[in-house]
Amino acid sequence: MSDLFNLFPFSWLQATRRNHALEHATLQILARKHPGLRSGGYSDGRGFWILGDLRTEDVLEAAEEALARLKAGESALAIHPYCGTNFALAGLAGGTAAWLAMLPGARTLRQKFDRFPFVILLTTLALILARPLGPLAQAYLTTDSNLGNLRIQEVVRYPRKDIRLHRVRTVSS
Repeated sequence: MSDLFNLFPFSWLQATRRNHALEHATLQILARKHPGLRSGGYSDGRGFWILGDLRTEDVLEAAEEALARLKAGESALAIHPYCGTNFALAGLAGGTAAWLAMLPGARTLRQKFDRFPFVILLTTLALILARPLGPLAQAYLTTDSNLGNLRIQEVVRYPRKDIRLHRVRTVSS
């Protein structure tokens, strides 16, 4: 199933998945080297962004280490506990459970309030059951730790008033 997206003719999709894996690995390495760091990232087909109070040299060093470790087979680095995929799937599961709980017969406001404990129960169960889905979706859908010939082209800092923003550009040769 990990080769599912290789069937699509969209090279940007594959590039985005690889950059997403490299972004996750970079963020995990930065978090280990800078405990308490508040950071985030966003990937696309040409690289990824890192948000956080970091020096450009630190971002470059972490990205290069992440690249080397992913290419050496450390695919677990591509799965990040705070990836938006995790939150989106949990939201989808919880929202669907809440919607389903309200379907049968809750017409009046009083009936809807009476169903509220059932809504909470189903939503909680959905969130518990959805928890392992995020990492699975990352592993098989939103990231690809097989980076192929991906390499880091450059890291550029974009100064902003309240936060440091770095662009990590990648290329496949």
